Amino acid sequence: MALDDKERLRYSRHLLLKEVGEAGQNKLKSANVAVVGCGGLGSPALLYLAASGIGQLTFIDDDEVELSNLQRQIMYKVNHLGQSKAKAAGKVLTSLNNQIVLNPVHARLSAENLDALLADADFILDCSDNFKTRYLLNEYCLTKQKVLISGAAIATQGQVMVFDFRSESPCYACLFPEGSEQVSQNCDNFGVISPLLGVIGSMQALYTVNMILGHYSGSVFKQVDGLTLEQKSFGLFKDPECEQCASG
Repeated sequence: MALDDKERLRYSRHLLLKEVGEAGQNKLKSANVAVVGCGGLGSPALLYLAASGIGQLTFIDDDEVELSNLQRQIMYKVNHLGQSKAKAAGKVLTSLNNQIVLNPVHARLSAENLDALLADADFILDCSDNFKTRYLLNEYCLTKQKVLISGAAIATQGQVMVFDFRSESPCYACLFPEGSEQVSQNCDNFGVISPLLGVIGSMQALYTVNMILGHYSGSVFKQVDGLTLEQKSFGLFKDPECEQCASG
């Protein structure tokens, strides 16, 4: 799959890197990535994935842009207020890169539409803000042997988790068993320092790009302190009693 002249110019800084080059850029061009949630995490993730030249991007959200979103959801501007987040994101991303395929979906992800929306994606980014969606995506990616790259940011703490279900891997429910959450923790009721979402969403995009290029595989759990900027990495292990991935 040869790059055309416009693509060579657009991605020239990638082509200069031995870690990417033309072969790597073609891998990005051939990739199919889905992002669930177009808010604080989805905004930076989508912007960088589109700019990087991911060939096909599907992004799903059922919310509309509100004034309180603009503190952290950098995809949107004042003129987007009241619009569908997915549709508004589609307009912004088209203006950023009109050489890729963009599939904005204004819908809430559910067990009924999950496979229809995500079946073609090789990598799925969980940028949602609720446990129901997280468990739904975890079970789906586990069953379909897809890569799940999950992010979260609350108050001043953020985390990134990669679950590579193409091989043996623990899952999200191993770390956070269903029913263990006492409250629905999200930005609406806990607040969040805005640049932290940019850090976590960008890390999700970077993990995605590196995995497509073949520079990274396996599972990971990182925590980021938004006040000290310290990062901690944790080993991931399967829970033999996990309700979603235990072999029995």
